[in-house]
Amino acid sequence: MITVNLSTGENPDKKMAYHKVNADQRAQGHSPYLDNDELQATALELEWDMEKELEEPGFDHFRLDGAVQHHLGNSQSPDLDLEPIQPSSSPKGRFQRLQEDPDYISHYTRQAPKSNRWNFFQILKVFCTALILFIFGILIGYYARKKCPSPSPSQEPNNAHIYHEILKEIKAEHIQQIYRDLLQFPREDDVDIAMKILLQWRSQGLEDVQLVNYSVLLDLPGSSSNTVTLKNSGECFYPSGQQCNTETKTLHSRDLLYSYAAYSAKGTLEAELVDVQYGTVADLIRIQAITNVTKKIALLKLGQSPLLYKLSLLEDAGFGGVLLYVDPCDLPKTTDLTDKAFMVSLNGGGDPSTPGYASIDGSYRQNRLNLTTLLVQPISAVLAKKLISLPDNTVQKDRCIPLQWPASGKKIISLNIQSVTTYKTISNVIGYLKGAIFPDRYVIVGSHHNSLNTYSGQEWASSTAVITAFIQALTMKVKKGWRPDRTIVLCSWGGTLFGNIGSYEWAEDLKRVLQRNVVAYISLHNPVTGNSTLHPVASPSLQQLATESQSFQCVEKTRCPGSNVSSVQIQGDSDYFINHLGVPVTQFSYENIKTSENSSFLSEALFPVHTTKTEELDPSFSLHETIAKLTGQVTLQIANEPVLPFNALDIALEVQNSLKGDEVDIPQLLAVASRLRDTAELFQSDEMRPANDPKERAPIRVRMLNDVLQSLEKSFLIHRTPPGLYRQHKHLTKMKHATKKCQQQPPPLEKRKDYSGYKGVKEKEDS
Repeated sequence: MITVNLSTGENPDKKMAYHKVNADQRAQGHSPYLDNDELQATALELEWDMEKELEEPGFDHFRLDGAVQHHLGNSQSPDLDLEPIQPSSSPKGRFQRLQEDPDYISHYTRQAPKSNRWNFFQILKVFCTALILFIFGILIGYYARKKCPSPSPSQEPNNAHIYHEILKEIKAEHIQQIYRDLLQFPREDDVDIAMKILLQWRSQGLEDVQLVNYSVLLDLPGSSSNTVTLKNSGECFYPSGQQCNTETKTLHSRDLLYSYAAYSAKGTLEAELVDVQYGTVADLIRIQAITNVTKKIALLKLGQSPLLYKLSLLEDAGFGGVLLYVDPCDLPKTTDLTDKAFMVSLNGGGDPSTPGYASIDGSYRQNRLNLTTLLVQPISAVLAKKLISLPDNTVQKDRCIPLQWPASGKKIISLNIQSVTTYKTISNVIGYLKGAIFPDRYVIVGSHHNSLNTYSGQEWASSTAVITAFIQALTMKVKKGWRPDRTIVLCSWGGTLFGNIGSYEWAEDLKRVLQRNVVAYISLHNPVTGNSTLHPVASPSLQQLATESQSFQCVEKTRCPGSNVSSVQIQGDSDYFINHLGVPVTQFSYENIKTSENSSFLSEALFPVHTTKTEELDPSFSLHETIAKLTGQVTLQIANEPVLPFNALDIALEVQNSLKGDEVDIPQLLAVASRLRDTAELFQSDEMRPANDPKERAPIRVRMLNDVLQSLEKSFLIHRTPPGLYRQHKHLTKMKHATKKCQQQPPPLEKRKDYSGYKGVKEKEDS
């Protein structure tokens, strides 16, 4: 049994054990450092700390039996077991024994523990530092918020203001100055002019601009003009109607040389002239019912349908040559082009030597010197009258009489066509204004520049001046920190006169990227060719936006255009984007020709334009300013609106309207069109309406919705269409309707002197 001293609370046996162990430790390995006062004081501090830590509730009843017995049983061992005297055994008793020990330094005065004092100052230092940083942060945040107010959660309310700030920088005098600077360019190659446009764009502040070159096959005029000779009288005429002589050739050399059909067959053909009017299916059936047309020369009017489509019908019917002209009755009274020939291109698009793929290094090139077996020659209306033997004046009492072959008459003519095919380099100028939010979505704005000749006058300068003025306005805003949400791609195409070669080659080169990323194409093809009528054209999904853009401009001007947006086939470099990539397209232009069925394709004729023609049409350049602002308004809305401003319902309505009046024998087609309209209405209300509300808008859903809107037009691509015809449902439907009428009342077989030709026309129409 262990005895405990009640006065001191100590165990005498444990005290004896402590002294014995202490003596043994000194005897085994005494060191002078152990007697050092500082070391002893440190030991006391450590024991004091351990004393405080272990002086917790529950230690008052600490049992020592096991510890003492364990020590006594091993007291004689040379290896001392120090566990019984560790502080964990009896911290309180050990401290009291040290005080009773004679060697204990009684005069030592216990101070506050250094560790506790260090912890207190450390905590105080950290607390003060945190407090100072907190106060300092509050002051910085306050003044930063005062100087830089937080942006509004949505920039939509400011979009209209941003558009206005950009568009107000587009001024007529700026466009006029740019136009006159462009006219200072000498008659140089396409690459030289493109390089000067590139430098001009960079000087306006557009940094990311590049030149893209392609080596392509062009069909250029020969050294002498093409001629038409009457075999009956032996008279020789130039395409303009002037007789062949040295004086005329010298005075009008360039106009005479460029009055030709690019990529026509070459050579000389002597044959009978046959009047086929507009060359429709009904016209061909009527002609073939009365004469054999094999290897004869057709006298053909432009209009009503694309030239390439009509030439394909004439080629299938067996004709050997074609004389093209524009009937004066199809032209406005203010325009007098009766004595002028013109240029046309028989190229459907792109480099003829690389059809369907880009003309880049390593591409296989086909030997295609001409794109038709027909000898094709454009002539003036004056020459057409001479060939038909009609008087010059065909206007009676304000009524124009269309040109038509007399009931009796037969003429043999000789047609001589000489042109040269050669490889030339054409250049595109491509500039990028990268988008801030959707840089992988492109809004393309396209114009064109002069290509190897100045036959088309200054129309290219008008187009380039408008897009350059728009670039100037954009870059002024960009310098202030603004960026469009989507990337704007600004293009000036080369080779447009020869079949939109520049745009075709660039798009074929980047086809996969453009199919995925292009949102819309805004065309600036010949913005001002007249001054009487604003003629907006748009794909169905962009018709509403084009209409709204006109209303926006009306607010700023007293004279509102108020023109209906048409959906007829658009000419120019937008061809590949709308008809091969399914990209929605829009275009604004001023014209003198009212859009009608008879004149909708007259723009295929490229008449020579006098040097001062543009400034005569628009002396103040106010029309150019209007076109630039309308184009800019549409571009900015497509590039910045969170939800693309496309209208799915208009596409469904366009499909339904194109079927009206057509004798459709398949009820399922009408039922599908009706369901398409219902689906489009549901899509507009359930998907587009919530997305246009900022409170209900979810970024992921908006992105998905925009991808759907971007792909809508792609669903209506028509493959393997007749030459020159693409997605214009109205023209295709009308031709189908005309073919059905002809099939219902065909001429008797005995009256068809060339049934095989009729069969070829019919088969092509059916395809």
